Amino acid sequence: MFSPYYFNAYMSFHMTGITKILVGPGDQKTLYPDADWLEKTLLETKPVPKVVTVVNPGNPSGTYIPEPLLKRISDICKNAGCWLAVDNTFEYFMYDDLKHSCLEGNHIVNIFSFSKAYGMMGWRVGYIAYPTEVEGLSTQLLKVQDNIPICELCFTIDLVKNREIVIEALSPLGEDAVQGGEGAIYLWATLPDEYAGDVKVVHWLAHRHGVVVIPGSACGSPGAFEDFLWRADGK
Repeated sequence: MFSPYYFNAYMSFHMTGITKILVGPGDQKTLYPDADWLEKTLLETKPVPKVVTVVNPGNPSGTYIPEPLLKRISDICKNAGCWLAVDNTFEYFMYDDLKHSCLEGNHIVNIFSFSKAYGMMGWRVGYIAYPTEVEGLSTQLLKVQDNIPICELCFTIDLVKNREIVIEALSPLGEDAVQGGEGAIYLWATLPDEYAGDVKVVHWLAHRHGVVVIPGSACGSPGAFEDFLWRADGK
């Protein structure tokens, strides 16, 4: 996985009995997954990790992984003999004329969501695209499901305005402090050094201002927080 990672995925790995999870860095400016780290790690780690997972566009950062970088990550995984699982839940949530790209291969599992793509709020339904020629894979996939009830209603036509509101509201943090937001429904904000206790800041925002965000430490990146575009109301 790469930080900041989707905390529900991290939790699900533990729930299914996986105990060794390697968390790679994201670029400090772009939050892109570090492909150099991935290549080095897959070469040096024995046994080779079985699965590499990315979310595109990102959750919790909203960062879009450009197709050339996604292709490089795919090639690294293929050469190392491991699976690449790509979460494409927010494929239709793209901004600034960016286009989502999706790769396929006999080592790739692509995950898609009807819930987000078609505004089916509260329904945790979607589909998985995987190589059917791999014997036994479908049986293994059926063992894992996301049964966490979440109700969200999001449409990109409303999110564009919300995105502008949130970016403006977070602008006092500094020019380079707000990252991501090319896709999905999230922005990633880095706190000033003197407020690096992200959990305390999140607690203060909730109790003092009624604003709910997720601390970066829950996603493997302390000192930051995740903000939701669909909760913006202009105030």
